[in-house]
Amino acid sequence: MLLRVEFEGRTMDFETADCLFSPAHADRGTLAMLRASRLEAGQRVLDLGCGWGLAGVYAALVCGAENVVMTDLDPRAADFARANALRNGVGGVRVYVGDALDAVPDRAFDRILLNPPYQTDFAVAKRLILKSFNRLEIGGRLLMVTKRRDWYFNKLKSVFGGARVQSDDGYFVFEAERRSRQYAQK
Repeated sequence: MLLRVEFEGRTMDFETADCLFSPAHADRGTLAMLRASRLEAGQRVLDLGCGWGLAGVYAALVCGAENVVMTDLDPRAADFARANALRNGVGGVRVYVGDALDAVPDRAFDRILLNPPYQTDFAVAKRLILKSFNRLEIGGRLLMVTKRRDWYFNKLKSVFGGARVQSDDGYFVFEAERRSRQYAQK
């Protein structure tokens, strides 16, 4: 199915499928996260769990396609993300298929965008948070959106030393900055 998304003065066109997350519309949580992301030209961005590519395509339009990496565990999602990047004129993004960051060779991101599968057990989110910390530059930020607050806030605090949380459209958007080479608490 074809989907047009107008966001922050940009119009983006996507093809989606029923087998992917939020196929009929732009996910409100992802849009809340993007509103909080404060992306800028030249920033190196990872869209972790990219799905059909909304966050990664938007990041590429703002930051430059050469600065954006997208990854997803589902090969179908990665194929749609790659095609949607081309459709929106940012075909220079790199798209990888793999579990968390295992397939991503890049390091030192300025921003990691994450809409984790928060309906599942917390082991997946914990692993994504820990792996994200290790791929951020000092001063880099993890932007994450969920429907739940307390567990995620506490996990980010234990790994990053703290996090800012804002509520937007029924979602919690977390922003955690990497300030050191080591986790805040071991």
